[in-house]
Amino acid sequence: MVSALVWFVRLCGLAGWGSAAVACGWLLGAAPMSRPWDGPLVWGGVAAGCAAVRVLALWALRLIGEDGAPGWKVSLKKGTGRRDVRNVRHQDVWRRHVRWRSGRSFGLAGSALWVKGRTALVWLLVAFAAGAMFACLMSMGSGRIDELRDAGAEVATARVVGDPLRVRAERDDEDQVKGYASRLVVAVDGGAGRLTVKGAYTYDKPREGTRVRVLWAPSAPGLGGYVNESRDLPTLAAGRWQPFADDELGGAALFAFVLVAVIGGLVMAPVFSLAADEDSLEERAWSAPWQTVRGLFVVGQYLAWRPILLGQEAHWASFAFAGGGFVLVLLVYAFTTAF
Repeated sequence: MVSALVWFVRLCGLAGWGSAAVACGWLLGAAPMSRPWDGPLVWGGVAAGCAAVRVLALWALRLIGEDGAPGWKVSLKKGTGRRDVRNVRHQDVWRRHVRWRSGRSFGLAGSALWVKGRTALVWLLVAFAAGAMFACLMSMGSGRIDELRDAGAEVATARVVGDPLRVRAERDDEDQVKGYASRLVVAVDGGAGRLTVKGAYTYDKPREGTRVRVLWAPSAPGLGGYVNESRDLPTLAAGRWQPFADDELGGAALFAFVLVAVIGGLVMAPVFSLAADEDSLEERAWSAPWQTVRGLFVVGQYLAWRPILLGQEAHWASFAFAGGGFVLVLLVYAFTTAF
């Protein structure tokens, strides 16, 4: 029974690792697409389910170790020549059964190479997931883009009609003007009527007669238009799966991904796996309470992202939890690994 549970825990961990990697890979290019984002939704659900089931199996192992199999509940304390009945907890189960008998077929069970390598792979996934979530949030379009795309959006050239309203200069960290946000009324070349564009972003200050590129739906001119010179409008109109689009936000998302995922992974994987004691890593990996914290966090992240993936209006608490997920995932895994 214990052996079956041990292998079930291993398989859940492997399936959860793989499905989480696929879901985060989808997130990198999901932002230009119309929602619902079925790829991250399905694979993220598999990862969350595997995390929950794995925790239940670990608690079952803990109960068996405490209430059954009396041969595992007694440890021989080194150097005393007598049985020490104080250490009759779950630690003896994973040391004497999980770590030795169940993994003997690998020839690696209990070795530093196996334990540290497995932990490093987990941390590489953690860094990748944090970077993917951060990059997706940076490049995510607004609900207005989804509405235009669903109505058959296309990109056209338009001319600003009348004086722009609510013109506001956008500044960078060095207090230099990098663009202007304004409310425009534009006339599309060859199109009927005029379009209202709220929150238009242009590098130069718009004036009457200024030519701009606009994303609009000919079948639904009442939806207005979308003007943003920092975005790749053809990619937004086509809804293609394209990680790190060739525009300003795509470049910023790529920088954020490299900073969090690549640099973070190179730092955190050695610190929390290679530099740590393998006995402590192995004990945490099979500890039901510590893995419960991770499991609850993974499920909570999925539930927070679910309305965003579906294109629904997310509650502020859900959006805050999803938005801060790239930081929380690092903190939670660091806390449950090293402390």
